[in-house]
Amino acid sequence: MNNAKEILNRLRGGGYVSGQEISEGLGMSRSGVSKHIKALRERGYEIDSVTNRGYKLISEPDIISVEKIESMLHSLYIGRPTVLLNEIDSTNEEVKRRARAGAQQGLVIIAEAQSAGKGRLGRGWSSPMGKSIYESVLLRPELPPAQAPCITLAAGLAVCRALNELYSCGAKIKWPNDIIIGRKKLCGILTEMSVEDNSLSYAVLGIGINVNNREFPPEVSGKATSLLIETGRQLERNLIIARVADVLEKVYDDFIMCGFDSIKDEYISLCATIGREVSANLGGQAVSGLAADILSDGALLVLTKEGEKVRVSTGEVTAQGIY
Repeated sequence: MNNAKEILNRLRGGGYVSGQEISEGLGMSRSGVSKHIKALRERGYEIDSVTNRGYKLISEPDIISVEKIESMLHSLYIGRPTVLLNEIDSTNEEVKRRARAGAQQGLVIIAEAQSAGKGRLGRGWSSPMGKSIYESVLLRPELPPAQAPCITLAAGLAVCRALNELYSCGAKIKWPNDIIIGRKKLCGILTEMSVEDNSLSYAVLGIGINVNNREFPPEVSGKATSLLIETGRQLERNLIIARVADVLEKVYDDFIMCGFDSIKDEYISLCATIGREVSANLGGQAVSGLAADILSDGALLVLTKEGEKVRVSTGEVTAQGIY
């Protein structure tokens, strides 16, 4: 164990610990102790210092730790392994690279920051350091490509269920897979797939959750929210990552074994889109009406004012009253 970690362990005991005690316990100089304390403060640890009393740990930064995540995991394969990167172009791109190299189902790639984070329909995804969760999960489902879109809905349901179990935060789903609280977006999910010889080779679930963000870029500030904003407290990302992995595995296994109908009722109960007026663009044709149901293939059923039933499976859907 390095000296900085040992100093932290001593400070985590509570109360003030003298610099002399740390120095003698670790066999290092007082200036060496001061150097490590300074480095810890620069990494976000709040450490008080009082003459003749020593140092006291006030608070710790929310640092993602694979060790902590794995200690909380109950899943059999999702998150096994979990790989943490400081910064990457996109976690989805990294998982795709590893999938092509033969990585097994369940691999999770997490990044503290992304230089080219991706959202739906080719949009970028703001990815500041140390505030949110940016992760991607590798799945290798034995499914016909026609059923593949339901993976996206299953992922949305899993994330929504996990966050509500943890924080009772009133999270809902905006079809097909955005997670919202109230009228604002909390989480986005991007599913990318590889099809070979008319069969699904792999699917990548990219999950971005706003956790400890206090503010957002001007272009999304009116549409985005975070768990910190909604709950009023800073939350531990390691716990969220572990819980999402556990719930995702349960929901995904139910879907694979029993089909989308096995999870459809819960999805509809959490879907804020159902019952709202929506509009969509289908092949250049504008469609609007009431979002009435979710079909067995994951498509949204829209009932127009003319009484026509329209199936919406792709593209951008605008729901009245949601960002």
